[in-house]
This record gives sequence, C-alpha cells and structure tokens, in this order.
Amino acid sequence: MDRSSRVIPAQEYRRVRWMNGAGWTREIHADPAGAGWAWRLSIAEVEADAPFSVLPGVERELVLLEGTGLRLRFDDGETHELLPPYPRLRFAGERALGGQPIEGRAVNFNLMWRRDAVMAQLWHRPLAGAMVLFVEPGSTWAVHLLAGRARLEGVAGLPALAPGDTALLVAHRQRARYVLDGGGEALLIRIDPREDGQASG
Repeated sequence: MDRSSRVIPAQEYRRVRWMNGAGWTREIHADPAGAGWAWRLSIAEVEADAPFSVLPGVERELVLLEGTGLRLRFDDGETHELLPPYPRLRFAGERALGGQPIEGRAVNFNLMWRRDAVMAQLWHRPLAGAMVLFVEPGSTWAVHLLAGRARLEGVAGLPALAPGDTALLVAHRQRARYVLDGGGEALLIRIDPREDGQASG
C-alpha cells in the first residue's frame, strides 16, 4: 500500500466495469488496491436506467458531478432526485436500488467504505484563498477538485490540481499540516481507521 501524499491526475483514473457489469466507472483510488479494499473513490457514468451494485458491509456516499439530474429508486419504495449543483446522498450498500438520468447521462462521484474497517466523512466546500488541513497518522484526506485551480503546500513536489484531479494526503509518525490554496470548489474526504467500540460513519 502506497502511503505517500500525491496528486492523481484525472487522465490517470482507471476505467472499469461496475461490480454488477451494468455500467462503467473510473476508479480514482482503492485502499488497499484490489477487490479487498477498505475504502474506494470512483466516478461512475450512468447512461441509462440501471441497477446499482449491491455491496454488503459497505457505506456509500454519492455526489452528482455532471448532468441535469439523477433519479434513485430503492427497492423498498424510497426515491430521491438529485439535482445540480452537486447534491449528495449517503446510503447503505446492502440496499438494492437503481439509477436513472433525468435527461441524457449523469456522472457521479462515489465514496465507498467498509464500515467495519474505517470511518469516512465528505464535505463540499468553496475555495477562496487558503484552507489548512491537518492529517493525523493513520488517516487519509482526499481533495477532489470540482472547479477552479488549487495547489497544496506541506510536502515538496506536489503538482497543482486542475478540475477533476484528486490529491491524497497522509501523515506518517506525526500530525501533518497541508495548506490548500486556490479558487473554485472541492470535495474534501476524511478517512480514519475504525477503532473497536466506535460507531462507523
């Protein structure tokens, strides 16, 4: 497992089939790599009404990135319409559901994590100047740039972020301080290891 801070350009995301084969996704990062991941970031393409993969033991949070909207229908009858700009929904991976673009196609950011392994939080934030992020040892922060430009200070050699890029920020033996500076909008994700006795999520 690579525990270095880095920027992953959008063009390096790996395009793969959904787990149920009903669509395509661009995998940003899985930790650890492979089918046994504890958490995963990806961007899914929904081009027609399709069932989503059922993922036992996994929590999911979905953010609409592109399109005029996405209609989600759970098998228990619950429905949600996600309309721009950047709406999001969190749900359990065990719940069977389908997604239908309201018009054309929809593109979604997906955060998925195994609730017995890690805890995850996601925020949508504007960027207007500098923002300080503190990363604890064992934790990971991800910054997915939605729009604008941004750069990171805190480790030498990290390139600037363009829209669609993702930065992964880690700490080693001590708490690490990063400065995210720029203008635009971003998704911020924090992943923490789960300790016995803590609730997930």
